[in-house]
Amino acid sequence: MAETEGAHALRLLLVHAHPDDETIGQGATMAKYVADGRGVTLVTCTAGEMGEILVPELEHLAADREDGLGEHRRGELDEAMAVLGVTDHRFLGGFGTYRDSGMKWHPDDTVGHALPLDDIHDNAFWHADLTEAADHLVPVIREVRPQVLVTYDQFGGYGHPDHIQAHRVAMYGAMLAAVPSYRRDLGEAWDIPKIYWGGLSQGRIREALRRMRDAGEESPFDGLDPDGPLPMFVPDEDITTEVDASAYGERKLEALAKHATQIKTDGPFFALSNNQGAPAMGVEEYRLVKGRLGPLGENGRESDLFAGLDGVDGVGG
Repeated sequence: MAETEGAHALRLLLVHAHPDDETIGQGATMAKYVADGRGVTLVTCTAGEMGEILVPELEHLAADREDGLGEHRRGELDEAMAVLGVTDHRFLGGFGTYRDSGMKWHPDDTVGHALPLDDIHDNAFWHADLTEAADHLVPVIREVRPQVLVTYDQFGGYGHPDHIQAHRVAMYGAMLAAVPSYRRDLGEAWDIPKIYWGGLSQGRIREALRRMRDAGEESPFDGLDPDGPLPMFVPDEDITTEVDASAYGERKLEALAKHATQIKTDGPFFALSNNQGAPAMGVEEYRLVKGRLGPLGENGRESDLFAGLDGVDGVGG
């Protein structure tokens, strides 16, 4: 397909569950690629209506009170994306189509394993019909025609039902979007060349936790032993790609601060930043699950999500 005038030759699509997930996982990568002139599109599946509210004066927005948190977080997302420079961000099916499902922690697990709530709203994303939800993503894929898709792994990182569902919708939507005969009314078929699952390596988090312990600082993640199991994080050998967007580490932290109802400026990410330095927060890791790896660096990892795309949609020769 020929590029329209002014369109980005290289395009990244991210599918996330709630406002703030995108900045936590790939905020620096997003800012870097925007600055590099690449197209960045974010699809958020819910407004995060069930999130914990960390700002006391906004507690009235809670789901069991005024139930206005989703609209507020919509504004937080707008502000965070303005910091990162992302101008194309959308809600799956439109704002309010799917509601945050909420979560609880596994009773036998101290950290890293969330479960669905016992009582879930009828419109919760966890209850969404998979094909129906994927059909909301297919036209976005066919419109944007990204070379790269980023979402969660099959466990959603830590078992949150909306993260798991976002993974399912992203992967199924990508497959359906590539089928020429599937829902022709949703646009011309597009097969995304590269798909990644975001993640943070166990090695990096162990190093950060040891530094904090050695400095006499309290761990930002309750129950995590730097020498013990780290279920929320990815084995080092599974990480294929490391994007060095360290120049945008401060911008990532600024964007995180915009999600004020969900993230404390003295919370885990800022604590890690203070210990490691903000640029370290800009090094983000991925697992390639579809497509060809680009050249590997001295660390044995690919350094650019768009590497290895020669000949794809006008990329390379």
